[in-house]
This record gives sequence, C-alpha cells and structure tokens, in this order.
Amino acid sequence: MAESVALDPVDLHILRLLQNDARTTYRELAAEVGVAPSTCLDRVTRLRRSGVILGHRLALDPARLGRGLQALLSVQVRPHRRELIGPFVERIRALPESRALFHLTGPDDYLVHVAVTDTADLQRLVVDEFTSRREVARVETRLIFQQWDCGPLLPPTPVGVQDR
Repeated sequence: MAESVALDPVDLHILRLLQNDARTTYRELAAEVGVAPSTCLDRVTRLRRSGVILGHRLALDPARLGRGLQALLSVQVRPHRRELIGPFVERIRALPESRALFHLTGPDDYLVHVAVTDTADLQRLVVDEFTSRREVARVETRLIFQQWDCGPLLPPTPVGVQDR
C-alpha cells in the first residue's frame, strides 16, 4: 500500500479545483488559492511527482457514443488461480465495452462496469465474452439506471479539524 503524502490546505484546495475541472489553468488556480502562478505550477508538479495526481481523464457520455445501456457484472472465477486471473483480466480490460474492472473480496471475484448498445448487445457480451470462458463460474448482471459523480477525493480530515 502506498504511503500517504502530507498535504497542506493550499494543496487540498488545488486538488479540489482540479478534480472539479482538470482544464483549469495554472493562472486561474493560483488566483483561486491565493499563490503566485509559479508557486501553483511547482505545487502541481510536486503532486504529480509524489503520485497524488495520477493523470487527467476525459469524461465521455456513453449514450452519445451509442452505448446507452450500462451494467455491472459480478463475476465469479473458479478456480481462482493466478495463471487464470492474468489472462482473464487482460481480456476483460481489452473489451471496448469495459469501463472499469474491480478485483473484490467476498463471493464474487470481479465487478465489471460495461457500456453496451442495448440488451441484445449485453446478452452477447455476457454469453460470448464471459460465460464462454471456462474459468468463469457465474455472472450476475445488474443494469445501471442512473449514475452520479461524487465530490472530490481528499484525504481524511483529522478529528476536530475543519477543512476549508
């Protein structure tokens, strides 16, 4: 597990702003947090180098790309052995329908977020790409009706300390 990085209130404010809009310029960030643009650039560079900022992603609307149906697939792999897991994970990550893949504890081994065109496409995906694999023992499908993004991810606030 990676060690946490010490962050001051300015770092936290920068992270909050960038998570809300990763296209915010250094000049805009600096003005918002009350530091010089060069200081802001130095701080963001340090946050990248320390691994706090992993990258920037473009958010797309799956429905506008013709993938209006999203689902979560709970997958049980048997036997759960390393030599089967690697190829399974590689294959699922390579599928154009796959949005996210999680390795879990509990009765299910994986949770896969997928985006497909319709129920027929979802059925094809489950049958052809999941249940046809000999290591897949079970797949349970849950349709996603609606999804919301949540607030920025910040480190836990110590008890008794207020975040600004």
